[in-house]
Amino acid sequence: MTYRGDDAVTRPESGTGTGTGTQNEPRTGPDAGPGAGVTDPDAEIRALLSCLDGQRRHVLEMVGGLDADALRRPVLPSGWSCLGLVQHLALDVERFWFGAVFAGDRAVIAALDEIDDAWQVAPGVTGTEVLDRYRAETELANAVVVAAADAGAPLAWWPRELFGEPHLHTLRDVLLHVIAETACHAGHLDAARELIDGRQWLVLT
Repeated sequence: MTYRGDDAVTRPESGTGTGTGTQNEPRTGPDAGPGAGVTDPDAEIRALLSCLDGQRRHVLEMVGGLDADALRRPVLPSGWSCLGLVQHLALDVERFWFGAVFAGDRAVIAALDEIDDAWQVAPGVTGTEVLDRYRAETELANAVVVAAADAGAPLAWWPRELFGEPHLHTLRDVLLHVIAETACHAGHLDAARELIDGRQWLVLT
């Protein structure tokens, strides 16, 4: 999948949503979505990041201890590997949603075209490199979120050619989306790991 970043814009000051191009207007009123009435933005940011960090740890723990062959071994008919899934999370999720869509970083947007399919890890890329990249992207994402300090901050860029009209509008929306996607993929890793060597994330007795 390729991303065209020619229409990247800078987030307008004061959160007014008056920028041009693909800038999204912040939502207000009764349909503004979850968290709209939160009076302590810092507390909301901390809560959302804490939830996301928990899912990120789940991902890393479920691939921990796998050797190079196991990391690259597809165990389902769809053909994805644990290593490919982690690279997808690093590039298509963390980098894309926080660096490109929310922050509107032109360098990040331009770099989105460099990898056509993040699910496929190049033979020369090691497992350590992929896992380190994921950790680095999560740290960069956290820095972007903390710097914003407002879950209601509007997005700076939207890839209309991929998703049509915006269905996410604020940093809060992006955080909730990334939490859900990361949790979903952590569950995929649970299943893959059990098929690989029998390890389970949570065993109820």
